[in-house]
Amino acid sequence: MFTEDELLPISALQHLVFCERQCALIHLEQVWQENRLTVEGRLMHERVDTRLPESRGRVRIAFGLSLQSLRLGLTGRADVVEFHEAEGEDIVRHGIEQPVSRACPFPVEYKRGKPKSDRCDEVQLCAQALCIEEMLGVSVPRGALFYRTIRRRREICFDNALRSETEDAARKLHELIDGQATPMARQGPHCRSCSLRQTCLPVLPTLKRSATRYLEEAIESAERS
Repeated sequence: MFTEDELLPISALQHLVFCERQCALIHLEQVWQENRLTVEGRLMHERVDTRLPESRGRVRIAFGLSLQSLRLGLTGRADVVEFHEAEGEDIVRHGIEQPVSRACPFPVEYKRGKPKSDRCDEVQLCAQALCIEEMLGVSVPRGALFYRTIRRRREICFDNALRSETEDAARKLHELIDGQATPMARQGPHCRSCSLRQTCLPVLPTLKRSATRYLEEAIESAERS
């Protein structure tokens, strides 16, 4: 069990699964650079998180719900948590048989783009579900990712495999932060959409030339511009 002072952001899991170096740059070195994609994503989350609770039929909807898990050492906010009411078992109150309503939480995470090739978004959403289960003592079997680009939900089942992957990611996140070491850059397709590309410089480790020669060429390029 972790203390509240040791809790790390749930959003850092998404960064970790996407790229461990990006996660370390953001959460260890406090490096952040905005681009059009990050600004659009931030504004979208702000619009969702500040809405007032509402009800739609048998569904109660909470926005910007604060979450935490002392077991996993995580804290954060859920964009949306829908509480779907379902009829449970009947009980007798004052001699009258009445149905018991049970609300099943259904977390929904909003994303600016479209579904990714990795599982970083699923892990982030599953972490929210694990927090809700710990806080409320209820089962959260499913949730959804809403992608603005395709304007529809993608329902996610929190099966044993995803739960295990999420718990492993939480453990690795704490190891990364406790280790206070930023991993070396590894260039890949994901680098193209990363807002930290100019800070990370993922191509440098693969260059077949000395650091001195690289700096000389960089200076020459700056002088020409």
